[in-house]
Amino acid sequence: MNIDEQVKNRRAIEALRNGVPNRDAVAVLGCNQPEIEDKFRRQLQNTRDMITDGRPNEGMLVAGDFGSGKSHLLEYLMHLALEQNFVCSKIVISKETPLFDPAKLYRAAAEAAIVPGKRGGAMTEIATALNPNHTAYKDFYLWVHQRAGLNSRFAATLFLYERMQNDPEFSNRIIRFWSGDKIGSGEIRKYLKACREPVTYKIDNIPAKELALQRFKFAARLIVAAGYAGWVLLIDETELLAKYSLMQRAKSYAELARWMGKLDESNFAGLTVVFTIAHDFGEKIMMEINDLEKVPGRLRAKGTENDLLLASQSERGMRLIQKEFELLKGPDETTLNQTYERVQSIHAQAYNWSPPPVQSIERLRSNRMRQYVRGWITEWDLKRLDSGYTPEIEVTKLEQDYTEDKNLEVETEGGSDSNNLN
Repeated sequence: MNIDEQVKNRRAIEALRNGVPNRDAVAVLGCNQPEIEDKFRRQLQNTRDMITDGRPNEGMLVAGDFGSGKSHLLEYLMHLALEQNFVCSKIVISKETPLFDPAKLYRAAAEAAIVPGKRGGAMTEIATALNPNHTAYKDFYLWVHQRAGLNSRFAATLFLYERMQNDPEFSNRIIRFWSGDKIGSGEIRKYLKACREPVTYKIDNIPAKELALQRFKFAARLIVAAGYAGWVLLIDETELLAKYSLMQRAKSYAELARWMGKLDESNFAGLTVVFTIAHDFGEKIMMEINDLEKVPGRLRAKGTENDLLLASQSERGMRLIQKEFELLKGPDETTLNQTYERVQSIHAQAYNWSPPPVQSIERLRSNRMRQYVRGWITEWDLKRLDSGYTPEIEVTKLEQDYTEDKNLEVETEGGSDSNNLN
């Protein structure tokens, strides 16, 4: 075995040991969720069809216990989508990337995006691949200028990008805007004037949230115009929204409904989303903390049109969490045996030895795959150092903390939703 192969195997073992999936670990374990994989493949096909048939996008919500393989599944789905020529963005919900803020979510998606077969910055690679002579680009240009209903910033910057490619500095400025940076109306007008543009682009003000949602629509179609199949967002640890304030939870539930394709404005052609969430979230938050009644009740008590709309949208999102999810299946005996053999083989190749049989983790239906894999690797690690050592491995169940955390209460991009950009 060559050195490169051994390094690859060691990377896989390190990832599995720490419970952090990477490409090598996913290659070793594959995916033991055939129903979810089949549904995702159909989801990808539907995403391809959205551009022509105009159907709303539909997302997928995957639920599982801690250690059941949610992050591993997302990594597997990402590589599957990349193989089918989709641009992919894997995002973890956090303080920096709150679900309730489309502007921050978009910036995180743009920064995390991976373009099939490319290593450079995603939006730069996508923009570079645009060809004004191709039909896909012509259709996109026509859509942006006549049918999209987007803020005129998008039509103006697309026009400028096509005509000012001999100015790398300004081309990069436009790409940064497409990636989530602000661009002022005065700056756009200055370059339009320099181009002696006869068509008038009226650059209107727009709320930060609306601009972010329009960016998602624009970028998804831009990706297709560049020759890719579409854009896949893979959003992990959605359960973190439980730590937000009540109002931020309400907005998060509404955004979940939006990306799952359950709101009237859920039309992001060329884009599809997969969320993961802890399986007990629905019971803990909907029932014990009683968000299902408390959140819409608080909003409806305010009585404003916006609050009444948010109450309805957030309720739709909570119903999705309760009922419309794909549950990760626990490993059966066949799957466990196959996984054991794969991990044993990769451990052997990684350290050039023959791992002995180990049974440190009792096979119980309540155990998760992560417990087995980490238990096997831990025992092999110890036996590799001392073949006569008999380890005792104790498994402790971790309980998810769903209490509100004031440290996670951050403002939306640009302040409130009413703030305009000009």
